[in-house]
Amino acid sequence: MRVVIPYTDRDPKSRLAPMLSEAERRAFARAMLCDVVETVRRAGHDPELLVPEPIDGANTDTAIDDVSTTVDDRALTPAVDAAFDRIGEDVPELGIVMADLPLAAPTALRRLAAIGGDVAIAPGRGGGTNALVVRDPAFPADYHGASYRDHREAAVTAGLSVGVVDSMRLATDIDDPADLAEVLLHGEGRSHEWLVDAGAVLDTADVLLGVRLGSRGQVVRRIAFRLPV
Repeated sequence: MRVVIPYTDRDPKSRLAPMLSEAERRAFARAMLCDVVETVRRAGHDPELLVPEPIDGANTDTAIDDVSTTVDDRALTPAVDAAFDRIGEDVPELGIVMADLPLAAPTALRRLAAIGGDVAIAPGRGGGTNALVVRDPAFPADYHGASYRDHREAAVTAGLSVGVVDSMRLATDIDDPADLAEVLLHGEGRSHEWLVDAGAVLDTADVLLGVRLGSRGQVVRRIAFRLPV
């Protein structure tokens, strides 16, 4: 199966700004992309990047420099909709996997691909849609707001059947500083390695869990949040 991975270098992961500089966010986003590309390959699928502009050759990585790339400078929803137009006799299904899922595992992607129905959805935390497998071009993408709910409603309106995969690893997208703790706790790939190299460590105290970035042993940036009880 061809798996399309939307990605952009334009001010990536802006909500991580309290912890990471713009250059750090760009490097971390690229590390997450490499993790996702590798996971797609290990799951037995063919990755394809969907980007608004060609990726800067000076910043390419060996994990992605040979990946097929489609350039579409429209917003995410119309760009993904255009990708769905390929679905037909020669392309029976198409996957869409977000680039900020460094915890995604091949087994989770295989579960998603194995779900029956016209549309398979892996919801993200907070109501988003982190991964899709679409088998009917009548399905319309809608990545605004609570897209998981909107995608289910769109499928019903179009008369399409829906399967859902409940997976922690596919549900965990990295958007906010507190999400970095998930990468440190559960990650094993380049994203985890990048954070460790940057000096990130888990910071625990009672029911608080956080991440701190240090420089030469001195804490320079810290984020903490309360664990659920």
